Amino acid sequence: MVKIVTDSTSDITRDLALSLGITVVPLTVFFGKQSFLDRVELSTDEFYKRLVGEIFPTTTQPSPGVFAEVYNQLAEETDEIAVVVISGKLSGTYQSALSATSMIKKKGVKVEVIDSRSTAMGLGLMAINAARKAKAGARLEEVASSIRTNIPKAHPFMYFETLKYLAKGGRIGKAEGLVGSLLSIKPVVTLDDGEVSPVARVRSKKAGLDHLYNFAAQYAGNIEGLAVEHATTPDDADALVERLAEIYPRDKIVRSTVSPVLGTYMGPSVVGVFVLEGDKTT
Repeated sequence: MVKIVTDSTSDITRDLALSLGITVVPLTVFFGKQSFLDRVELSTDEFYKRLVGEIFPTTTQPSPGVFAEVYNQLAEETDEIAVVVISGKLSGTYQSALSATSMIKKKGVKVEVIDSRSTAMGLGLMAINAARKAKAGARLEEVASSIRTNIPKAHPFMYFETLKYLAKGGRIGKAEGLVGSLLSIKPVVTLDDGEVSPVARVRSKKAGLDHLYNFAAQYAGNIEGLAVEHATTPDDADALVERLAEIYPRDKIVRSTVSPVLGTYMGPSVVGVFVLEGDKTT
């Protein structure tokens, strides 16, 4: 069976990864000289307690050696591995995952490494979909083709209280023009070809959450996967899930929290909706 590998910015929960057989490779968060493996040695809650301190965190991608270790372990169970990771415009993870393919010891192992051009549950939904196809018996070529087909169908939409963390971390992308907005303006952003891009400016959290709902609602009847995640405001995520249950089965909506690595750039209070379109034309 094809084995699926992704990275910790996919925000796939540990339980979901275990149930689907997805291997999640952690990135690393640094607070000064202290390093923590994303979601392994540092939870979102612990991360945000540290974020209010004087030391601003930094992050780094897994080394090729880390990916090679994963590939070599999986090669004991399979000869087909599909790897889908965070946008190459946001992280060097893709290059590490690709470089590691030359470090596989076993002959005949095929590895497809794919830049999702997304992150968070945009990436997560692609990995989940790929894992389900693999469990259904699809071979590597079919799984990899499906992931590539899903790249333009994965739509992230996020409400931020502030963009200062994106700006400070150097991941502001096309949303740079919003940084100087009045403090009363809250940005709503998406990812455009792998980098942050502005969608709207709203004056309240309620208006921002309305944007998230309306964004998802436009795909009603043509949703392959739907996810909601938050950083520090679970009540906002709960309320959004209740609204989205009008257009998609509540029990199929994937719930997650923003990983510490992504929290470095998103900051507190971010809420996101992520849609994976179905095959119909919208």
